[in-house]
Amino acid sequence: MEPITLTTERLRLRPYAPEDVDRVFEACQDPDIQRWTVVPSPYSRQDAEFFVLRLAPEGWSSGREYAFAVEPVQGGPLFAAIGVSARAEGVYEVGFWQAKERRGQGFMAEAVGAVAHWAFTGLGCHRLVWRAEVGNAPSRAVAERAGFTVEGVERAGLVNKGTVRDSWSASLLPSDLGLPAPLPYLPARV
Repeated sequence: MEPITLTTERLRLRPYAPEDVDRVFEACQDPDIQRWTVVPSPYSRQDAEFFVLRLAPEGWSSGREYAFAVEPVQGGPLFAAIGVSARAEGVYEVGFWQAKERRGQGFMAEAVGAVAHWAFTGLGCHRLVWRAEVGNAPSRAVAERAGFTVEGVERAGLVNKGTVRDSWSASLLPSDLGLPAPLPYLPARV
């Protein structure tokens, strides 16, 4: 798939460009980003170059990972990253980080909403998953603001920095956003 750009009222989500390397490197120096995400720690300039120049473009070309740089719609440097990864047929996972100076303004929930809408309408997604290590309350708040339903704790649910960790897990379905699903959904009777 060719990379695309998504826009919201306040944001532009676009493919990465070579000039993003410095900003990605700078943002990923944040101890919270290194602590709670799977970015390498310590985070080097080579890590930023690898992500921006190789990993992100290869994800689009393979159809396995769709990475977006998040910037103000009126222009300016990127201040967040969001990606959607294929997990199983029709199931994708969203992940994100945001620079410290832009947190608490609702930008990330807005970006997640845009990516979710695109995943449901453009990728044939029938279930979008969010996971974060237990304790990452800001990420959980973003997921909940974006409409995800928290489903519980997965023991040993993710690997981060060579350690298996428990994770919160949540999902978003097309119907949660008022969108048609690519397949009929038959929920379990309780």
